[in-house]
Amino acid sequence: MAHSGEVFELRFENVLGNLLRAGVSMAAAVVLIGGVVYLFRHGAEPFAYKVFRGEPTDLRNIAGIINSARSLNGRGIIQLGLLMLIATPVARVVFSVGAFAAEKDWKYVVITLIVLAVLIYSILSGGA
Repeated sequence: MAHSGEVFELRFENVLGNLLRAGVSMAAAVVLIGGVVYLFRHGAEPFAYKVFRGEPTDLRNIAGIINSARSLNGRGIIQLGLLMLIATPVARVVFSVGAFAAEKDWKYVVITLIVLAVLIYSILSGGA
């Protein structure tokens, strides 16, 4: 008979695996949809390889990305998919904090909260 800790670990691993698969799959689907929309609207435009154009300012922050995606802008939808991809490991860490707290494993709760703080700091500071 399996020990309750082993059962918890198995369930924990299964849920985490499903969370990561679902997050990556949804993000990939959104990026694909955005790519199709972008190509449908802009696929015939000529390329100017000599001129570098960065992302427009409205696609450099979360609110702008969401508004652009709501407007069915292909680039905005692609950026939303990339945000979802970035959010997937963050969701994994958040879930881990809850799971460790449910098991009353306070050492791992603290360690995982530190990891979460570093992730959030890195995302919000732009990796600088």
